[in-house]
Amino acid sequence: MKLEDLKLISGENSFQTASIERNENTIDYETSVQLTYTDILALAKGLNVASEFYDVNAAIAVKSTGIIAVALGKSIADAVTKIMDSNPVDFMSSTIVLTKEADSETARFFRDTNLIAAPKYTKNALEVLEMHNVGFVTINTPFKEYKKFLPDEIKVTPLGTLTQTPNISELDKDTFKVVSTTKPTVEQIEDAVFAWKVAKHNNSQCIVIAKDLKTSAIAQGLQSASVEFALDYSCDMSKDAILASDMPITVHDVDVAAQGRVGTIIVPFAQKEVVAAADKYSIALIVTGFSNMLH
Repeated sequence: MKLEDLKLISGENSFQTASIERNENTIDYETSVQLTYTDILALAKGLNVASEFYDVNAAIAVKSTGIIAVALGKSIADAVTKIMDSNPVDFMSSTIVLTKEADSETARFFRDTNLIAAPKYTKNALEVLEMHNVGFVTINTPFKEYKKFLPDEIKVTPLGTLTQTPNISELDKDTFKVVSTTKPTVEQIEDAVFAWKVAKHNNSQCIVIAKDLKTSAIAQGLQSASVEFALDYSCDMSKDAILASDMPITVHDVDVAAQGRVGTIIVPFAQKEVVAAADKYSIALIVTGFSNMLH
């Protein structure tokens, strides 16, 4: 189905009507099914994250408009296996975005409750998807070019219309610093950058737990409870893992992270007492020098 033929089934709720308008910032894509308002939002959220990992095998799972799991793998099938392991319940009814071609090995994971987006599909993959009635979207615009299509963010409120440029922030080697006595390993730094990129696209007060380039928990919008919620969900997978926060954390948060045996924390800024707490538990602490707020 070409974009020109695209009609939204409904708005966010079934009693709301919705439409989508093509403009100069619209990427080139095709879809096998009619998309809803929520489908579009979920796809956009997943594609935003995918653009951070366009040159590797990445899989992103989105439920409604919340990112539930992200992973990098040796292959796309490996990445999908990882996100399924990270959140098996929500995976079954989530929107999945892949950065590389989907083959039959990858396609066999999906069912009719999933919506899939990928740049390409092998012939065998399409046969598997069609056999299981899985809706799929083909992203023709290269992921490498995706950020060029990000429009200004606009929110209409009774107080007026807010407009701001899109968040295309990148880590800066001049502000990215290890401030703790304990230093992270090369692998932990790679995981920290990965977790930070995931946290960047979640709502404020976000906590991401990750290890081996795979999220084990994502919490957002819970304010002070986010750290405890994420670590409880991650459970044993938090051992030696990364804790990424989009906002500064407290000493209590470090205490909780230590109980979860977290190995490294990455935050925008850290007060002296937070650094001291990290040193107390021999946790590596990285600061990025800026926050990524998303409301």
